[in-house]
Amino acid sequence: IEKNTPTLIKAKHGAVATEEIHCSEIGVQVLKDGGNAVDAAVASCLCIGTVNMFSAGIGGGGFMTIRLPNNTVEVIDFRETAPAGASPNMYKKNPILAQKGGLSVAVPGEVRGLELAHSRYGKLPWERLFAPSVKMAREGWTVGPELAKRLRVYKTMMETEPDWSAVFAPNGTILKEGQWIKREALANTLETIGKEGADAFYTGPIAQNMVDYIKKNGGILDMDDMKAYKPLIKEPMVGYYQGRKIYTTPAPTSGPILISLLNILERYDLGRFKQNANIEVHRLVEAMKFGYAQRTELGDPDFTDLESKIQSIISKDTAGLIRANISDAHTFPVEYYNPRWGPIDNHGTTHMSTVDEQNMAVALTSTVNLVFGSKLLDPKTGIVLNDEMDDFSIPGTPNAFGLQPSPFNYPEPGKRPLSSCVPTVVERDGQFEMALGGSGGSRILTSVLQVILNVYNHDYNLMEAVEAPRVHHQLMPDVVDIESGYSASDVNFLSTRGHNVTVSDILLAKSEVQAVMRDTEGTVFAASDSKKHGIAAGY
Repeated sequence: IEKNTPTLIKAKHGAVATEEIHCSEIGVQVLKDGGNAVDAAVASCLCIGTVNMFSAGIGGGGFMTIRLPNNTVEVIDFRETAPAGASPNMYKKNPILAQKGGLSVAVPGEVRGLELAHSRYGKLPWERLFAPSVKMAREGWTVGPELAKRLRVYKTMMETEPDWSAVFAPNGTILKEGQWIKREALANTLETIGKEGADAFYTGPIAQNMVDYIKKNGGILDMDDMKAYKPLIKEPMVGYYQGRKIYTTPAPTSGPILISLLNILERYDLGRFKQNANIEVHRLVEAMKFGYAQRTELGDPDFTDLESKIQSIISKDTAGLIRANISDAHTFPVEYYNPRWGPIDNHGTTHMSTVDEQNMAVALTSTVNLVFGSKLLDPKTGIVLNDEMDDFSIPGTPNAFGLQPSPFNYPEPGKRPLSSCVPTVVERDGQFEMALGGSGGSRILTSVLQVILNVYNHDYNLMEAVEAPRVHHQLMPDVVDIESGYSASDVNFLSTRGHNVTVSDILLAKSEVQAVMRDTEGTVFAASDSKKHGIAAGY
């Protein structure tokens, strides 16, 4: 396992942090050409979907948090929705169908989400933002280490299934790092959407081809589902941490839990007592366990009235009660944290953060869910289709802890499944300070949390904050996963407190964070996680 050298980008005007250097550079070129942070996010997002199609793309969806130069912040929810034919019991007989094949595909939201952001705030022409990805898909690029790694894992599929092998194993064996790859069908699709707008994706031949392909593979998504898809403009979740104002995404994301965790941890004054570092890690893990218990109660707020529940989750009073139930002496069994339902494990994802000269900033997280989504690549459009239906809970048997799946998160027509995304913007005294978010499924929440703590409690620079080893506990399974780089005394201390500890090689890259920041002097910093070979760019 290898990674690239961690890089801290320093810039004057603006910056873009994505998980792939070409995509970061494409975003910065947009800024140089007079585009703003929204334009840059759109162009970079399309690029990631082109080159890192295993994690995101126009066949998926996500969320973005946008900070405008006038200090207003809004969220665009472009999460995929369940088709009209969906029902709670659709996967009861065969749960694997939620992960693979036509029945796992939810209505893609990315193109409508990008269109909505661009129509509200974009400056450059829509077509200009598609052009670099069209060129790359048509003329080709060299396979990067991340794609090469995924192709090795899915070697059999890539070499034996014609829709995949045409692109990824054109000579019969999978492409390797450094070899040339093209996605010509995708280039045509992107070019059409660039010229004709998002309608071209949701109505007409592109939509029809996708729908036919999904049906052929056992799906129920139809043209009416495509046509009916709407992204949503939402108010952000707002919290305060050590004098900073934190804006993040509301349910069905994990944003409310991020606010809750910051509330719980704020009073501990982390980082102030270097000699007590061990106890800090224990308290952090305990807060996570309570947070993931709260997460089991979330769902799509348009289908379940969650308002009072969420207000309780994000209140400082609730955080105080939780702190009172955290013991420095030992951890507790799962039921102590009072989870109401079983958890849902999310996967995959990509995140990018952008900031421009006017301090407009975007944190955008997008995904096709599992690696290569539903494992369907429509050969006519070149689109990798999501398996976002797997983020719903499936009614049925209780989990190992005796908890039933959450009815708040059962599939229903038009519903959005629960998500781990937390694209977040931080302000200091009304000024933009940081935009960040992460990938890595259920680990996104803890990763973003720890980068925030590293910046504000440990005085790390942005690169150090992103690169530092992380700890993760999602309550179920009842295991602390601690990355190599933590001291043996931290690991031993957790064991003495009753934690079940596993140490993972940090290079396994189970989660990644991309962040941009502007300091009080006006200097811009950007950092992409080197564990996924990410490099940011700025100017």
